[in-house]
Amino acid sequence: MEEVNKNISQPTNNPDGNERVEKTQSGGISRRTVIKALAGVPVAGLFGFNLLKKNNYEKNKRNDILKELGFDQMEFPVPDYGNKAPKEIIRIGFIGFGTRAQALAKGLGFIHPDEMIRLKKNNSLVNWLEQENLHVSITGICDVFDLHAEKGIATADNNIFSGTKQYPVKRYLHYQDMLADKDIDAVVIATPDHHHALMAIEAAKANKHVYLEKSVAHSEEELNELYKVIKSSNITFQLGHQITQSTVFKQAKEIIDKDILGKITLVQTTTNRNTSEGAWIRHLDSKGNPKPGNDRNIDWKQWLGTTPFVPFSIERFYNWTQWFAYDTGMIGQLFTHEFDAVNQLLRLGIPKSVSSSGGIYYWKDKREIPDSLHCVFEYPERDLTLMYSGNLASSRNRGRVFMGHDASMELGNSISITIDRNSTKYKTGIANGLLDTTSPMVSFNSNLGQIDAVTSASEKYYADRGLTNTVINGRQVDVTHLHLREWLNGIRENKTPSANIDVAYEEGIACLMAHYSYLEKRQVFWDKENKKII
Repeated sequence: MEEVNKNISQPTNNPDGNERVEKTQSGGISRRTVIKALAGVPVAGLFGFNLLKKNNYEKNKRNDILKELGFDQMEFPVPDYGNKAPKEIIRIGFIGFGTRAQALAKGLGFIHPDEMIRLKKNNSLVNWLEQENLHVSITGICDVFDLHAEKGIATADNNIFSGTKQYPVKRYLHYQDMLADKDIDAVVIATPDHHHALMAIEAAKANKHVYLEKSVAHSEEELNELYKVIKSSNITFQLGHQITQSTVFKQAKEIIDKDILGKITLVQTTTNRNTSEGAWIRHLDSKGNPKPGNDRNIDWKQWLGTTPFVPFSIERFYNWTQWFAYDTGMIGQLFTHEFDAVNQLLRLGIPKSVSSSGGIYYWKDKREIPDSLHCVFEYPERDLTLMYSGNLASSRNRGRVFMGHDASMELGNSISITIDRNSTKYKTGIANGLLDTTSPMVSFNSNLGQIDAVTSASEKYYADRGLTNTVINGRQVDVTHLHLREWLNGIRENKTPSANIDVAYEEGIACLMAHYSYLEKRQVFWDKENKKII
């Protein structure tokens, strides 16, 4: 036992006569703790002490790692949630009530009765019922498809949260009628993309607050007009990018702002999907095909809007993302989320140039949009390149990575940080063996709510995925709900939300540059002086 006692300081006495236990030289284990470990047979006692030494060493090493990386000086923000006093009811109209609109209605606190049954079965209803009451009422539904409108009305009528005054729900055959109704305060626009900008412009002119689903605009002319109208209005505008409401994004912003990664010169974002639904081959509801015998019809002329006339096509109605007349494909549906995530963290703005390439390599159907797309966005003033790569025929996860001189950060629903072996900032920590450059050294998992210096395989798995929920105060919260909440608070408090019109304009231009580059098979540029894509 002499070897044990070498590293144990002898006690001294306090003036009050109580024994004061001092720390050892080898890592902070007190004599009292050692005595507890040695209570038992000698062999077991020695084992217990050695285990304590090991655990204490690992704890100190972890703390040293956090200190070396600068995490000991960081204060991660606590999301403001669940503490708002009841507010006046905001009356919301939905323009379009397809799949995405149903998710948005759920975020506001309204679920179709059939969906509630499904949530009960998979035990997810409890989390939803615990979300904050946003004090809204869905008072209007407009959809060109009778079946969707009926589902929207049933959803709006299913008012669950107490304290919310129920207003009657109206069906509008034309969105212009909804915009003219003084009983509507704000609109959620969740239509096919070719309607977005025009509807948002008219809504702003009608003094309605706007929550607009991405993508923001289908052409440069539409985007410029939308920007001008919104900036000259008094409405609150929010573009539908909920992922940055996640707790991990707030942590990532702090990490970047504290220069943990060093100078970032390359950001890589990816999207891989390998299912027919992921390739926008959606279920075709037979009730939506207007033919003799069907009593629920589609207003096809209104659906087409300003696009060239084509005879009714159930494939185009359900799978509109496959045609350039209605959408920009992977750019407007997938990359737009990636750009928002990066821009919210780095404030890159509009790129100087964009080069896009790709093609239809797997899904040999009627589609016009590519199923493989690769875009390079250059920011020479920031010494940075943003790369996007998407593929609809592989499910291999490639992540979202911020590459700095000193460390790289992979960001999904979790964060993992890997030290660069040639880092300048962490050179000493690498040299003395404190920092391992062969695997992620620090991870943040919102489900755990803490920084840890140990990264498991399961943590890495979840870091690869951008999940829909985040954890606030120990419970799961829908990020779409949080994003809508931010918009509503902006309306009530006259504050500018995160995905405001300035951010939306930057994203819209970047996406259109990538789109034009693909269509025209050339590098395109942003004329900063004249504010024009060339």
